[in-house]
Parts: sequence; C-alpha cells; structure tokens
Amino acid sequence: MKIRSVIIAAALAFPLSAVAEKPNIEPGQWEFISVTRVSGDTPIPDQTETERQCITAEEVDDETFQFIEEEEGCELLDQEFSADGVAYSMVCRAEGGEATIDGTMSFLGERVEGNVDIRTQSPMGELNMTTSIEGERIGEC
Repeated sequence: MKIRSVIIAAALAFPLSAVAEKPNIEPGQWEFISVTRVSGDTPIPDQTETERQCITAEEVDDETFQFIEEEEGCELLDQEFSADGVAYSMVCRAEGGEATIDGTMSFLGERVEGNVDIRTQSPMGELNMTTSIEGERIGEC
C-alpha cells in the first residue's frame, strides 16, 4: 500500500454532511499544515504538507458541506459530530493492504486542529502513522 494513499485517505475520508449544527468554521482563505510521523518496519522520514483552500460562507451554511471528502475504499465504523468538531474511526482497504484510522478535528472558529492515527498492515509490513493537522484562516478568499 502506498503511504501517500493512506495519508490522503485518512485526511480526506470523512464527510460532515450529517452535522445538524453549522460547524464553527469562519469562512475565508485557509491554510492547512499536516505533519506525518511514521514508525514501523520500514523507516520513513517525517512528511510535512501545506495546502490552501477557500471556504465560503455558502459552503459552511450548506448542510451538505463536507470539510473532508469521503475516499473510495473506506468504511466508516464510528462517528461523532458537533459544531465544535468531529471524531471518527474507519477502515480503508487498497492495493492488498488495510489501514485502521482514528481521527479527531476541533473547529475553533478561525483555527482547526486535529490528529489522525493510522495503523496499517501491508506487503511492506506494519506501519503506524500519526498525522497532526493545523489549519488557520489567513484572510479573505
């Protein structure tokens, strides 16, 4: 299983469309930084990724708003939503491997923060990944 595929699946695998309350996210231009640390049978250096995204007021107000998009090959096992955040557990299967994922994300108005813990079994052996995600509103779109 490609490490990047698992990280992307974990970071993009969870819809917020079931949230009854409007998420505590201020519309605007956002910058997200994720740092992934890997431990296991295969040594892999830490990976840092930065992404910018415009989140509009219409998207936040839309009850089908998806802060994180669902990824093919993943099955949601458990979920808890509120205006202040999300917690979830899921399993993703791809390319002969399996990943168990537990994640949390806190919505703090002009900031978000969270963690995703991933345990994988693959042809490369066992890997444990922890991704910490921080997002910050940096201005208008």
